[in-house]
Amino acid sequence: MSRSRLLYTLLICLLAPLLPLYLLWRSRRQPAYRQHWGERLGYYRQPGADAATLTAATNPHAPLIWLHAVSVGETRATQPLVKAIRQRWPQARLLLSHMTPTGRQTAAELYGQDPLIRSVYLPYDFPWAMRRFLHHFQPQLGLIMETELWPNLVALCQQNHLPLLLANARLSEKSARGYARHPQLTAQTLQALSAIAAQSADDAARLQQLGANQVHITGNLKFDIQPPADLLQRGHRWRQQWCPQRPSQPPRRILLAASTREGEEALILDAWQRHLDPNWLLLIVPRHPQRFDAVAALATRRGFHTARRSQLNDHAASTPALTHATQVLIGDSMGELFAYYAACDVAFIGGSLLDYGSQNLIEACAVGVPVLIGPSTYNFQEAAQAALAAGAAQQIQNADELFSRAQTLITAPASAPTAPSAGLNFIAHHQGASARTLQLMEKLLTT
Repeated sequence: MSRSRLLYTLLICLLAPLLPLYLLWRSRRQPAYRQHWGERLGYYRQPGADAATLTAATNPHAPLIWLHAVSVGETRATQPLVKAIRQRWPQARLLLSHMTPTGRQTAAELYGQDPLIRSVYLPYDFPWAMRRFLHHFQPQLGLIMETELWPNLVALCQQNHLPLLLANARLSEKSARGYARHPQLTAQTLQALSAIAAQSADDAARLQQLGANQVHITGNLKFDIQPPADLLQRGHRWRQQWCPQRPSQPPRRILLAASTREGEEALILDAWQRHLDPNWLLLIVPRHPQRFDAVAALATRRGFHTARRSQLNDHAASTPALTHATQVLIGDSMGELFAYYAACDVAFIGGSLLDYGSQNLIEACAVGVPVLIGPSTYNFQEAAQAALAAGAAQQIQNADELFSRAQTLITAPASAPTAPSAGLNFIAHHQGASARTLQLMEKLLTT
């Protein structure tokens, strides 16, 4: 073990007694943090004689492919890759590992009916815990989604001759500066990877500056995600229910604030009070489910007539689900973001109004809805710049401009550069990352 990794390991061992306190603290808002503590130390229950185990027994040569997806965004990004894997290796067993309950829940929503896919927590990066993880599951190939570098895990994979691919890799300038503070450990970890599939040339350059080799530019997997038809239909149905056509009245519009982060809702609601228009409905979908109640309470305290998606009957097609007096609707549900995009007239992407680096704008573009993003985009810098250049998105600087620009997009569409076709063309132009990543996986499995 190198000196830098030894020091790193000693540090996390010193912090180990704090882990139960950390998990209990996180469980105040997300009770699921109280579950599966054994997995976080590398202890896993045997799945028993389920379909996946039987398949392994009858198909001993079927590979076990492991994908590590930290949370929601990374888990969703696995969709096109899982589809490609299924087509290339139909009998392959897939193991998804996560660090957050929401990531695990997302995997259950996406793949819960597939008997060949299992989801677990990845252990914390103690050598003995990671060794138990690898010994228990014995994957033939590992993929780490985006940029989640665990030095002990990567080193153990190299020692066990397990090919490990950093897939859909992205590295912002801010993150690169952080990794650069530990140059030896970072370089050793990057060089121990079998290959890196970077989203863009800039991501590849930043990784190489930190010492990475075997870097390939494959594009962003999120461009390959296809909006599910059932969610699009659900969104269109919501639109009819939430904003029914009124005789001799203009149609009511929906402004969606999607994946908002803490502090942004207050700014948006304050601006909504200044721009209040009865012909618009403000739909807010917080990024994290543990904040649903707090955001709903905030809107109510601001004096808005507020409703919640969880309290609506979206199957009663003959009656409106909302009254015209409703001013704010809280999207307090998981796994329905595509439906929210399909229901709205204009979508604002959260995490960009304050300095969070933005959430994913690609899904909104894929639905063909006009997109607005705030000034902070470092987490999706390449995609944001490309979307702006293609006319698939427009940038606003503050919450007041959010409402004025949304109004312009609807009332004067001829003067607005953003159009649904621009978003769809933008998506089509950047697809193909899953096929290129699959080619790297094939090489790693055969070498």
